[in-house]
Amino acid sequence: MAAGLLAFFIALFASLMLVVPVRALALRVGMVDLPGPRKVHLTPIPLLGGLAMYAAVVIALLFGILDDRGLLHHQVKLFVAMPLAAAILLVSGIRAQVFSVLVGGRSGDFLDAVLTVVWVVGITASFSILDHMDGLCAGVAAMASVFFAMLAYLNGQTLVTTLAAAVLGGAAGFLRWNFKPAKIFMGDSGAMFLGYLMATLGLKLRLENSNQLSAWLAPILILGVTIFDTTLVTISRSRRGLLPFATPGKDHAAHRLSNLGLGHRGAVLTLYVLGALGGGAAVLVSYLSALVAFLVGALALGIIFAGVAYLERAPYERQTRKTSAAS
Repeated sequence: MAAGLLAFFIALFASLMLVVPVRALALRVGMVDLPGPRKVHLTPIPLLGGLAMYAAVVIALLFGILDDRGLLHHQVKLFVAMPLAAAILLVSGIRAQVFSVLVGGRSGDFLDAVLTVVWVVGITASFSILDHMDGLCAGVAAMASVFFAMLAYLNGQTLVTTLAAAVLGGAAGFLRWNFKPAKIFMGDSGAMFLGYLMATLGLKLRLENSNQLSAWLAPILILGVTIFDTTLVTISRSRRGLLPFATPGKDHAAHRLSNLGLGHRGAVLTLYVLGALGGGAAVLVSYLSALVAFLVGALALGIIFAGVAYLERAPYERQTRKTSAAS
């Protein structure tokens, strides 16, 4: 299901973009449908629209195949595919609403657009590299979906509730076959699609009855586990002179927790619990004042960096400097 929906979004965007050059080509070579007594249009209309749809479908299928076969370079996904996915949301009117509130005007809208791209790319990439242990990525996504659905329901967002519930069902159903010992893997396309949905839910969630700070903080708390893991990997690999998203290795939070004695299942379940705590904190801040929400946010930030400092000293398998698909 995940791969199919990812293919849908790729084909949608490709079709939207390809119609422009195909239409120009049709006009240039005279491939137009002329008006006539049995036609409803009064001016020549370009043909070849099927070419744009055909190419869009081929691109979507090619992307999915190359991605899961490990043939699509990670930099293409990080700097091309993910920003394009963010552009789809921007075109659809889905964007962050932070600087438009703080600054206002066109500058605020521009900064919100930039923040939207950073958020979508960051969360999508974080789920992409989170898929390194049986049941981890799907379980974290399912846990986050529970709290996205809960907060959306409490704030009367029916469509957001429905989307979160659908993601929860898809991820939980897949988890039945993906939890250790896994019978199937979701592949990078599936992990990125889950990340894209999580980023979208974070942008769509609106806490109408809460203060602005709580509204901004809630999605971050819900996705705290993957943000924590990405922060740990980024800091740890950067300190060792490695590119965070280009050098795969067994140095994630789950790996380190496992090496501390929790084992594979124990590490994964621990991150599930942390996800539940982050989601619970998100629900809590939705009822708190801005000052208390700020204190909760500061506490969460402190916990993240304290956790990073602690797990940095935990044993892990050191990787060598090389560039390949990240994990």
